[in-house]
Amino acid sequence: MNVVIFGKGFGTARQVTLSGMAVAAIGVVLAGCLSAAAFAIGSWYSAQNGSGVPHSELASLTEELAAQQAAIATTRQETEDTLDALAIRIGQMNARVIRLDALGRRMTEMANLDDGEFDFDSDPALGGPEEPDPTGSAVAVPDVLSAMQELNDQLSDREAQLGVLESVLLNQNLNERVHPAGRPVKAGWMSSYFGRRTDPFTGKPANHTGVDFAGKEGAEVIAVADGVVTWSANRYGYGQLVEINHGNGYATRYAHNSENLVSVGDEVKKGQTVALMGDTGRATGPNLHFEVLRNGTRVNPVQFIRQGAE
Repeated sequence: MNVVIFGKGFGTARQVTLSGMAVAAIGVVLAGCLSAAAFAIGSWYSAQNGSGVPHSELASLTEELAAQQAAIATTRQETEDTLDALAIRIGQMNARVIRLDALGRRMTEMANLDDGEFDFDSDPALGGPEEPDPTGSAVAVPDVLSAMQELNDQLSDREAQLGVLESVLLNQNLNERVHPAGRPVKAGWMSSYFGRRTDPFTGKPANHTGVDFAGKEGAEVIAVADGVVTWSANRYGYGQLVEINHGNGYATRYAHNSENLVSVGDEVKKGQTVALMGDTGRATGPNLHFEVLRNGTRVNPVQFIRQGAE
């Protein structure tokens, strides 16, 4: 292959003869240069307009995607916070339900309701036909929160009502416990009544301020109501005497005991043994002289004894 070269420096044209190998080498070099140039241009164009999307629009899409990811993270955190709040509220409501169940059991016992009538250890029986909800089955979180708040208000209302009812039952039970009623002895019979009688020592008419129960020496003497011991010692005419204050203006006396089993300041319960029957003081034999005082005045104990038998 002949190549003619023209140039000012050469003066005349020059002819260069190239072999086939030289021509092939030159072609390879030129092809490589063209390929490199084409690759460089394509890379630059792709960077500026990749996939047909301008670079400025791609940056905007990237920012929007980052904002959406941040919004999703915020929503996820808010949802987790809401679920935590719901769990705490459910725990609080569950504790209140447990307290109401305990209060219900206590009131059932206090009211002497039949066993099984109110079973707080099992769910209440329910029934009725199934009707579809016209609003649909989907329940939104605000609806759940609203329902829980309504249930919380109902629980508060029930707690208040049950608290008042418990107070009423407690007061009734307390009044029953502190009101003198029943026999003051476990064994024995009434040998002398309240009011005028013939004095067993003088044979003259006298006023008897209580009732007497005759029995065996050492028989148990019991309190007829809850109260506090205000006297436990010998007193003239009474012998060994126990006096109990029951509140509400009531007090009871147990006299002629062979032994007092309680001391001043002791709290006693209804039915508790407070003394043993004897014949100390002004007595003709083993007996209990029993008195009931209302606002400091001795009244007929028979009416209180009969109340305990009803």
